[in-house]
Amino acid sequence: MASEQFKPIVSLLVFLNFCMYAIVAAIGGWAIDIAIDRGFIIGPELRLPAHFIPIFFPIGNAATGFFVMFALIAGVVGAASALAGFNHIRFWNYDSLQPAASSGIIAWALTLIAMGLACKEINLEGRNARLKTMEAFLIILSATQLVYVLSIRGASPAHHAIPRR
Repeated sequence: MASEQFKPIVSLLVFLNFCMYAIVAAIGGWAIDIAIDRGFIIGPELRLPAHFIPIFFPIGNAATGFFVMFALIAGVVGAASALAGFNHIRFWNYDSLQPAASSGIIAWALTLIAMGLACKEINLEGRNARLKTMEAFLIILSATQLVYVLSIRGASPAHHAIPRR
């Protein structure tokens, strides 16, 4: 069957995306830890500054807080999407295709939001090497996740079959 030829490609994409999403989530967690440790510490007698931003990150620039939050969400949802993808590769039927495709599309949409914020952060400059790594991974993931979603929809034998009940 022609669709069986695509299983190794889909498997490689799922594994690659899972690893990259896990790295993005790990770097995002590190950035949140830094923000918590080095953020504002306000005593009981002090008032908040007039322009206090609750998503304050002492690393990076003005876009870093929003970028890290969306990147972390995209990383976790993308890793969960890859787990659904592994399940689809294992069974390769209609019932496993739908969760893999829908979670893949949601992960791709969140990745696009995080990628847009990464582009804004790149434009503003002033970030460290870990944030640059997370930006690069999200830009790459926006393409590989799209290819993954398109490949499981087009290559799956269940895509052309009518489900039986």
